[in-house]
Amino acid sequence: MDMNTTMGAALPDWLTPLAWTYGLLALLSAAVIATDVWARGHRHRTVTAEITWVGAALFLGPAALVLYRRYGRKPQPGARPTDARPVVVDSLPGGTASALAHLVGVPLVIASGLTIAGTDLWVMIAVIAVVAIALLAVHERTTDGATTLTAVARATLTVVAFDIGMGGWMLLLHFNDLMPPAADVQFWFLMQIGILAGLLTGAPAVAALRRTPARLPTAA
Repeated sequence: MDMNTTMGAALPDWLTPLAWTYGLLALLSAAVIATDVWARGHRHRTVTAEITWVGAALFLGPAALVLYRRYGRKPQPGARPTDARPVVVDSLPGGTASALAHLVGVPLVIASGLTIAGTDLWVMIAVIAVVAIALLAVHERTTDGATTLTAVARATLTVVAFDIGMGGWMLLLHFNDLMPPAADVQFWFLMQIGILAGLLTGAPAVAALRRTPARLPTAA
């Protein structure tokens, strides 16, 4: 069954106001961080790092403000050093890459009409993964100074681990007829939950990668 048809009828009615409320809070949180970065001048070393924090609010909502205030905001002169960052903070680039990949990939797949085995779900998962890898590789390249090959390899490993949670969540919804059409606000709320699931399954890979330098030593 195509995801554009009427699906998700089994979802509770209260999910719609919850989805709208959380969605608006997420957009407001993203606007607060964007204002602090680009209007109030708390700039980061790279634009991709700034986009990571703004994009994180799209799925973390107000929780992103708490993390941003403690770990993301550029410290002022004389400020005490922050605590060691938790792995969730290093996972945010992958989450933001997934969020942006959804915003690009889902409309693209719907407009293309492409399906595999009679559904566009498989195409969406593949397109979202490819776009997320590309975006995350750019982040690795610009923020961590990785070579292109290393950046793509690290991004691929992260997204594959991430998709265990994100893709698994999408499959669970689909095969239980709980996936609403993409034009429904419930769809995007459920995708926000999926990104959070992806953060959980991707955390071990992120933790392992942050112990490995992104910039490999060159031969003498």
